[in-house]
Amino acid sequence: MKRLLLLSAAFLAAPAAAQSVAITNARLVIGDGSAPIEGGTVIVRDGRVVAAGKAVAVPAGIATVDAGGRWVTPGIVAGFTRMGIVEVDGVDETNDAGARTSPFHAAIDIAPAVNPATSSIPLNRAEGVTRAIVAPDNAGSIFAGQGAVIDLGADRSPITKARAFQFMEYGEGGARAAGGSRPAALIAFRNAIAQARDYARDPAHYADQGKDALLTRADAEALVPVVNGRMPLLVHVERAADMLALIELKRDFPALKLVFVGAGEGWMVARELAAAHVPVIASALADLPESFDQLGATQSNVGRMKAAGVLVGIGTINDDEARQARREKQYAGNLVALTKLPGATGLDWNAAFAAITSAPAEAIGLGDEIGSLKAGRRGDVVIWDGDPLELGTAVAAVYIDGIKQPLRTRQDALRERYMVPQEGALPKAYER
Repeated sequence: MKRLLLLSAAFLAAPAAAQSVAITNARLVIGDGSAPIEGGTVIVRDGRVVAAGKAVAVPAGIATVDAGGRWVTPGIVAGFTRMGIVEVDGVDETNDAGARTSPFHAAIDIAPAVNPATSSIPLNRAEGVTRAIVAPDNAGSIFAGQGAVIDLGADRSPITKARAFQFMEYGEGGARAAGGSRPAALIAFRNAIAQARDYARDPAHYADQGKDALLTRADAEALVPVVNGRMPLLVHVERAADMLALIELKRDFPALKLVFVGAGEGWMVARELAAAHVPVIASALADLPESFDQLGATQSNVGRMKAAGVLVGIGTINDDEARQARREKQYAGNLVALTKLPGATGLDWNAAFAAITSAPAEAIGLGDEIGSLKAGRRGDVVIWDGDPLELGTAVAAVYIDGIKQPLRTRQDALRERYMVPQEGALPKAYER
């Protein structure tokens, strides 16, 4: 018990100041789709990358780590998760992802509910995940609320950016929430945009009808940055026809910054997605339809969209997204393997790694902050003991904002406690 208490205390430590470090002699991956740099160096000063590449001079007085030729990369950016707002799926008290009976929807801000002590955070941090895009779940409306970007540091301050995007359900889920059909979801969206515009023009005279309103004052206010194009709108959509309907909607509301999530049939409309400049945070390897919206699912989906010029990152919607963002590096590796299969379309290694780092960051407008080791980005760096896209590779060290992070997890503590139980060490409940 003492070990577990110490571990929990580490998770709840006060946030540390951003630090400086130089990592040298690395097989350095910038994360922007470029090839690895042999003998590379990355310099992080006061929590930000100031230089990364070949023949980078190390400033005097800065702490230096010799990577010994190992892979050094930006931290993984988990493209779509519910990490930190769900602990146990079947226990409502631990699930803050959705609020079915609330009169508010678009206005819901999940940032205050993110719990840095959630067990999935240290688990994913130990697997090289340093940032996560965290979305609410819709309940009673097509709009789920405002998501956040978090870091997985071992401190009490997980929020990188609150109210980073609005999340919306379309397709089958949106149809159910809107009353039973896609046309109902579409008119609900159009009505919400119109009311948000009315609110933006004259907030003092917005006709709020309380809990019976189609859009409360708070929801209308929350949608104003979406209408004005200052906030991305992430939309869960799988069917090709639904994506085309949303692209058509974008023509009527050109300021909208749409980002499609899931997009199982995205390859069927890849040219249209590229032409409309709609990024995608895709489910990487969905090839068996889990719904009628995914009848055209194929493992070549990501590769085909990328080949058509679509910005594609990898997410984990409806894939144990509260806990298993760490699978993304395995999915990226499988996309590399697809390039070796006749008739399949995957990604080369450089593009696959970018799909779990810079691409999701760029999709939500944070590419200048996270996702790569370009100058000015957050100092999120991972040292690996092998190729990070190989299943057997482990993390050697993780830095978030230049701060070296603990890699010990609750699973480690439990394994050590119970692997060789001693007589009398177990609590009474275990005696038989």
